[in-house]
Amino acid sequence: MQSCKNRGSRLGWILLLSGILCGAGLADDGTKGKDTPAATEAAATPKAKASVTSHPEPGLTERERWLLDRVEQLERRVAELEAKEGKPSAEAAASAGNAAMSGTAPASPAAVTGAAPGDGMPGAGPGPKQNSAAPNSGIVYSSSAAAMNVSPGIGPKQDGDKPSNPVPQTAAKIEPFSDADWTWLNGNPRTKEIFWDSKFFTPEIRADINYVYDFNHPDDHSMGGSSELFRSNEVQLEQLGVGGDFHYDNVRARLMTQFGMYSATTPRNDPSPGHGQWDLNTAYRYVSEAYGGYHFNVLHGINVDAGIFMSYVGLFSYYNFDNWAYQPSYVSSNTPWFFNGVRVQIFPTAHLKIEPWFINGWQAYGSANHRPGLGGQVKWTPKPWINIISNNYGLGEDDLFIKGRSRIHTDNSVEVKYYDKPDNAISKMAFTLTGDLGCEYGSGVSCYGNHKGGPKQSFVGWMGYNRFWFHRDLFAVTVGGGQINNPGRYLVLIPPINGEGAISAATNSPYFTGNPGDPFKAWDSSFTFDYMPRQYITFRWEYDYRHASVPYWTGKGGITPPGGNNGAPQYYVCSSGASSGQLTLPAAEQACGGGMSSVWFPDLRKNESFIDMAIMVKF
Repeated sequence: MQSCKNRGSRLGWILLLSGILCGAGLADDGTKGKDTPAATEAAATPKAKASVTSHPEPGLTERERWLLDRVEQLERRVAELEAKEGKPSAEAAASAGNAAMSGTAPASPAAVTGAAPGDGMPGAGPGPKQNSAAPNSGIVYSSSAAAMNVSPGIGPKQDGDKPSNPVPQTAAKIEPFSDADWTWLNGNPRTKEIFWDSKFFTPEIRADINYVYDFNHPDDHSMGGSSELFRSNEVQLEQLGVGGDFHYDNVRARLMTQFGMYSATTPRNDPSPGHGQWDLNTAYRYVSEAYGGYHFNVLHGINVDAGIFMSYVGLFSYYNFDNWAYQPSYVSSNTPWFFNGVRVQIFPTAHLKIEPWFINGWQAYGSANHRPGLGGQVKWTPKPWINIISNNYGLGEDDLFIKGRSRIHTDNSVEVKYYDKPDNAISKMAFTLTGDLGCEYGSGVSCYGNHKGGPKQSFVGWMGYNRFWFHRDLFAVTVGGGQINNPGRYLVLIPPINGEGAISAATNSPYFTGNPGDPFKAWDSSFTFDYMPRQYITFRWEYDYRHASVPYWTGKGGITPPGGNNGAPQYYVCSSGASSGQLTLPAAEQACGGGMSSVWFPDLRKNESFIDMAIMVKF
C-alpha cells in the first residue's frame, strides 16, 4: 500500500509538471525570439546540456527538452531518496521541487539562529551586557536580517516589473573574547547567567564578608601589609558594591560603589590627595568604578572611557570573588587596583585588546606632582586555554613632595588551563605565572645601583598559583605564593602605625622608614579551599604565611599607641601616648623626658600567619 501511495504521488506530480511544461511550450511558441539559444545555453548546466544532446525528441523546443530532462533527474532523485530514507524524505524532496518550480523557498529554522545582540558585547561596547566570562556557543551573529541567506526562487518575479535585487549580507563579527569559556581565569568572575537584564542597564551586586584569625594575636586587632585583610578576630564587611553597566545607542557608563573596609583602606594608600585642596579621598571614597564613554563600531570595537576604572596590574581582580585566592602575593597586593583618567580599548581582532591609558598617576585620585602617568595593557588569547597579559606604566612622578622622580613598571602574566575533563573527579587544572620589574629614577635615586645618581630604587617580584577544580567545579583548591625585592620600599604598603597613611608617610614615617636604599625583601605562600554550590556564591577558607626581611607584620603588642591614635603619625610617640612632636629618635627621647624607655614603639614582627574565611556573593 505504501509503495502504491508513493508511485501515485510521483505520478501525480509528474502529470502536474507535464501540464506546466505544456503551458511553457505554448508560451514559448508565442514568444519566439525572446529566449535566444545563447541565453538558453547559459542557463543550462553542463549536465543538462549533455542530456539535451543525447535525448533529442522531435516536436519539442530546446527549452522543453531541457525541462523534461530536469524532470527525469528529479524523478531519479526522488526514487533514490525513497529507497534510502523512506516516504518522509521522498515527500520532502517533492516539496522542495514544488517550491523551486513555484519560485519560493521554504523557511529554514537553521537560518534564524537567534536574535542579533546589541552593539556592545563584553568589553566591546553598549547593549545588553553578556558576561565576558560566559561560554559562547560559537554562533556568529549578524547585524542584518540578510544573514538568513534565503536564496531566491526561479519562478515569476514577485514585484511586477521591478527586478528582485539580492539583499547584501553584513559581515558578521564575533564579540571580543566571547567565543570561549573564560570563567576559569584568575581575576575573572565565574558567573555565566544573570537573572535580569535590559537594553539600557545590566545590574551588578557584590558582597564580601571575612573573618581572620591571626596567629600573632595582636591586642589591637590591627593588621598591616595587606590591601585585602585589615582586622583580626572580627567579622568584617570587606565590600558591598551596588551598581552596574549602562548602555544605549553606543553610549556606555559603569558605576560600582564600595561600602565597608574598602572605603577606608583603599583611599589611605593614595598620597595624591595631599597635593592641593578639595579632599579627594572623601570625594571618591565610596566609589570603586565610575566612568562613562562611547563605543565605536570599527574593527572589533573601540571604547573610549573616562573616569575611575580597574587596572588589573598584578593579574588579580580588586573584587575577591573573581580571584583564586583571597590574599594575593605582593606583586598584586602592592600594585595599583584602579586608575583615574582616560583609556582607549582597541580590539583589532576577537582575541586581542590594546588599551592605552592617560592617567593621573599610580593608583591615584589626583596627581602627586605635575606630571601625569602613561601606560597601557595588551591582552591576547590565541587559544581558549591560554591568556597573556602585559601591563606597562611610565612617565608619572608619584612620590608626594618629591619633584623630578619618575617611576616605570612592567607587569606580565600568563594563565594556562592545562587540563579540562568536566566529567572526571578532577574537572580542571590551571596555573598562572606573573613577573614584575620596575624602578624609580631622579631626585637622588637610580634604577642601576649606587652611583652618582643615588642608591638603587627598584622593584623585582614574581608570583605563581596552581588551581584544581573538583566534582564539576563544585570545589576548588589553590596553592601559590610569591616573592619581592623592593629597595627604597616605594611600593611597600605602609603599616598603619598610629594611623599612618600614604600622605603622612610622605612627610615622615618614623617607625617604618621609606628612605632611598632602605632594604625590603619578602615572600609568602597560601593554600585556599573553595566551596561553590552556586555560580553566585563562594565559601572560602585560606591559610597564609608571610615573611619579611625586616620587622613589618603586627605582633602581639599591636601598632596602636596607648590611648589610641594621637593624630600625628609623622612623629614619634611618647610612652604616655602623647606625640613627641619630633621626627628623629634622639629628639623624641629628649622631648618625652626619659631616654629610650620614654618612647613608645609598635610591635612589629618578621613573620605572620593567619587563617581567613570569607563568604563572597556576586549577582
